[in-house]
Amino acid sequence: MTTSSQDPRDPAKERKTASPVARGHPRRWLILGVISLAQLTVVLDNTVLNVAVPSLTHELGASSSDIQWMINAYSLVQSGLLLTAGSAADRYGRKKMLATGLALFGLGSLSAGLASTTGQLIAARAGMGIGGALLLTTTLAVVMQIFAPDEHAKAIGIWSAVSALGFAGGPLLGGFVLDHFRWGAIFLINLPVVALGLVAVVALVPESKDRRGDRPDLLGAVLSTIGMAALVYAIISGPGYGWTSGRVSATAAVAAVVLALFARWESRVAHPMLDLSFFRDQRFTGAVAGLVLISFGMGGALFLLTQHLQFVLGYGPLEAGLRTAPLALTVVVLNFSGVAAKWLARLGTPAAVLLSMALMSAGLVAVATLTGQGYAGTLLGLLLIGTGCALGNPAMAHALMSAIPPARAGVGAGVNGTLAEFGNGLGVAVLGAVLNSRFAALVPATATSLPAALASARDEGERGRVLDAFSSGVESSQLVGAVGVLLGGVAAAALLRRARREGT
Repeated sequence: MTTSSQDPRDPAKERKTASPVARGHPRRWLILGVISLAQLTVVLDNTVLNVAVPSLTHELGASSSDIQWMINAYSLVQSGLLLTAGSAADRYGRKKMLATGLALFGLGSLSAGLASTTGQLIAARAGMGIGGALLLTTTLAVVMQIFAPDEHAKAIGIWSAVSALGFAGGPLLGGFVLDHFRWGAIFLINLPVVALGLVAVVALVPESKDRRGDRPDLLGAVLSTIGMAALVYAIISGPGYGWTSGRVSATAAVAAVVLALFARWESRVAHPMLDLSFFRDQRFTGAVAGLVLISFGMGGALFLLTQHLQFVLGYGPLEAGLRTAPLALTVVVLNFSGVAAKWLARLGTPAAVLLSMALMSAGLVAVATLTGQGYAGTLLGLLLIGTGCALGNPAMAHALMSAIPPARAGVGAGVNGTLAEFGNGLGVAVLGAVLNSRFAALVPATATSLPAALASARDEGERGRVLDAFSSGVESSQLVGAVGVLLGGVAAAALLRRARREGT
């Protein structure tokens, strides 16, 4: 199953000459199950390590800096390589890159599970990030290849629901494993999944690639990897080191310069890794805006919800994790049942995007304003946010992938993953900054952090005022997030509706 194109610089011509699968692969649903399992494993490892921090500190003597690098090495490498991985999949074969990603992820998991020093674990996590980048891009690209166009929305919905399930399930799975085994088991449990996935990929997944014969865009790959890794590192480091610190400012400056060089190079090179002419397609730009904002809302909401449940409502870490589960379960149920895909088909992409963002915005408002109702208000907010994500994530991913020629499906998946990483980080950074600013304004004497403010409180009355100030900060940041998500939905829907009218 291959695609070809006469003119790699003309996306419109590519869409005409590279025709998609007409009826879909006969074993497409079985293949989707296999790649969804691989996808689940990758996403789980974004959050599963968080619960192992006490064990790592005790058994490996890990410092705070070591812990930060153990957690961030995976996401930094993965986010930096997404575009490059997608381009490699298009050029060398999506099946080959999917199998390679599984193998690298498995080797990294084995090394992490057997690590005896912090340095070994950090290196292993970086290796897992390389495999994860290949898996995240090739799984979505394969979905676009094996399903007929009228099934894309439902298949992408299931693919994105698996991501939501993994994101929410990581801490719960990690906690369960650590109750019964040493910390290395949270990585070793990946091995049977990888082995099963490799056998299934070799036996079931058809090969597909772009046979245009382009030369690899090596400089573009280097620039995109450095630029995205620097950008994500600046976003991750901002809350801890301060947004005006030398470390964060310098890293952000490097990201801006390198990404500007990447854009300039891609506009001049004969065979670009990311064809910037895609941005002239309003379906593409609308999907880009929507994906960033829905990831912004999802990432920021979960970041705030965790603190809201623990510090404001008084739940423990595991209990707080369980009480956020309705959000992910809503996404899973609506997408696996096909309900979200039916809504998308009935409403059309622009209306579906607008409705999804309005639901997410309403969910954030509910969580912010119904705190007095206890968990009931939070549950309503979670259900609204989950419903919005179930409808919006597939709608935006489908719009983006449909705006890109089938021969460039890997690059499209890389763009999708990069935007999701960027939006999640941006949500945490911006809403976290609003929270800290509001908290500092209300508790100026002890505003370095909530734990420090509580520790210095002289009596229960002062502790109550500190918690009220933190609650006010959480409420303000959630309301800011709600406004941002709603405005993003309006903008994305307008671009997509205009693109539909103009027939682009």
